[in-house]
Amino acid sequence: MSDIIHLLPDSIANQIAAGEVIQRPASVVKELVENAIDAGANNIQVNIKDAGKTLIQVVDDGKGMSETDARMAFERHATSKISTAEDLFSLHTMGFRGEALASIAAVAHIELRTRLRGSELGTCITIAGSDVQEVEPDACNEGSIFSVKNLFFNVPARRKFLKSNETEFRNIINEFERIALVNPQVALSLNHNETEIFNLPVSGLRQRIINVYGKALNQKLLSLDAQSSLATISGFVGRPDSAKKRGALQFFFVNGRFMKHPYFHKAIMQAYEQLIPAGEMPNYFIYFTLDPASIDVNIHPTKTEIKFENEQPIWQILMAATREALAKSSAIPSIDFDVEDAIDIPVYTPTKETPTYKAPNVQVNSNYNPFETSSSSYKKPEFDWAQLYKGFESERASVQTESQTFNDFPANGAEEMSASDTFFTEVTNPCYQYKGRYIVTSLKSGLVLIDQHRAHVRILFDQYMTNLSQQKGASQQVLFPEIIEFTTSEATVLPSLMDDLHAIGFDLSNLGSDNYAINGLPSGLENVDSLALLRDIVSQALEIGSNVQEEIRKTIALSLAKAAAIRSGKTLSTEEMDHLIASLFSCSESNLTPDGKTIISVLTDDELEKRFK
Repeated sequence: MSDIIHLLPDSIANQIAAGEVIQRPASVVKELVENAIDAGANNIQVNIKDAGKTLIQVVDDGKGMSETDARMAFERHATSKISTAEDLFSLHTMGFRGEALASIAAVAHIELRTRLRGSELGTCITIAGSDVQEVEPDACNEGSIFSVKNLFFNVPARRKFLKSNETEFRNIINEFERIALVNPQVALSLNHNETEIFNLPVSGLRQRIINVYGKALNQKLLSLDAQSSLATISGFVGRPDSAKKRGALQFFFVNGRFMKHPYFHKAIMQAYEQLIPAGEMPNYFIYFTLDPASIDVNIHPTKTEIKFENEQPIWQILMAATREALAKSSAIPSIDFDVEDAIDIPVYTPTKETPTYKAPNVQVNSNYNPFETSSSSYKKPEFDWAQLYKGFESERASVQTESQTFNDFPANGAEEMSASDTFFTEVTNPCYQYKGRYIVTSLKSGLVLIDQHRAHVRILFDQYMTNLSQQKGASQQVLFPEIIEFTTSEATVLPSLMDDLHAIGFDLSNLGSDNYAINGLPSGLENVDSLALLRDIVSQALEIGSNVQEEIRKTIALSLAKAAAIRSGKTLSTEEMDHLIASLFSCSESNLTPDGKTIISVLTDDELEKRFK
């Protein structure tokens, strides 16, 4: 029997490694920009075409490479950042594995032009699928220019599973922002299809955050700082009133490296406990500086998962520092009286002309007895109870003469009810409202309780979905247009939503620099916070991906329905309750809201009888 175990060729081994390191175009941007930072670059320019599928180019003014280094850089496990195993415990660079360039070269065409500082001539090297095609001298600037073309050209299955250009470019922006937030000392720029997206000059940390996410964030950030022997924690946390349900800006960085850490996230959330509503998330930008020997970043090739030696004490320090930042900045609400326009009331000082007044004497009749009866005592007027009862009897008789219009619900209240089992043409059963939230009516099989807010959400959702499918919706123009500023990530998804937003009644105009004017709103949303509503729609679209058109339409319709639906506590007239019930049972699904919450609950006759046994 012949031997069956053999070594894989380097080209195949590199493609296998690329599956972990290079998952999408954003991974290439991350690796190349981090290499430029490790090379001491002060200015880095990133040029993208077709969301990185056609071209990813990174230009830096770092120290560059010699011809030998340029060839060696694309070999597996070739690196200048560590020499011994002990170096893994004192890492000060972004990369150290020596896998990134080899992985990129295995799945793309690469052209590298580089010149070492102080050298008169540079080198140009061309690689395709790990094969070196050409190496020749080149007259280029000091630094490096990496051009990655036709990503995954030799791995069609990987290229096939790339998402739409909008989705891939949004991932590139996310990686670019993470690097920019932790390197304010480096000037960074990003261009997509020859359009400038970011141009970030060298600045302070707070200014870099504002340059990335907009001026509106400046007033919402609170400084955080904590010094200890274990770690130095600095950065910013958001004011409680800036928390939101979706799209919160939450970043952890350790020694200049972005990381994800659910355990430390819980420390932040515990510090905000009882300061923000349930389900909302605060913004935070937290920077940890500690001894590299006390952390392990060598867990995964992406290096976003990091182990801490003293995780629990750092958790306590982080929570305490966050609480201190919130308390120092008066983020906790307090009673504040407005005295700016108050009338100045002088203090009364007695003089000879105006002597001090004495308290008046109270005259009390000690002979008065409240329980003593007399001929002049008050008598309660008699009420004609028979006449009142007669009125109730006549009303009940009129109700009983009306025909029943609801068909019976299933005997088991837990069973689902189809629309065909519950439709009716005219509501004649009496309806009652309980605590401004539930509508109570009766059927032959028992009592029906309807959540009025959820019922209206279901009705409006169906209406908005119809408007989206038919591309028609009533728009109400506003007298004074509002301006809304989106982040760069949010602005990339907005063009894919514009047609649906217009079809449902939104009238938006692009003002440039990721700013939009709201000129019109869907009919019925005049009293709704349009800015918060639009941000919620865009945030949900970011979560589910802009290429899932039907899901996005459902997201838009549900967000609008929840914003426009009648609230719990609103008193409804009998006609309004009748109309709401009739509209609900004409929907395709009347039992559940679009997000799966119960609308109708049935208390059957059998259940009522059991309660009175």
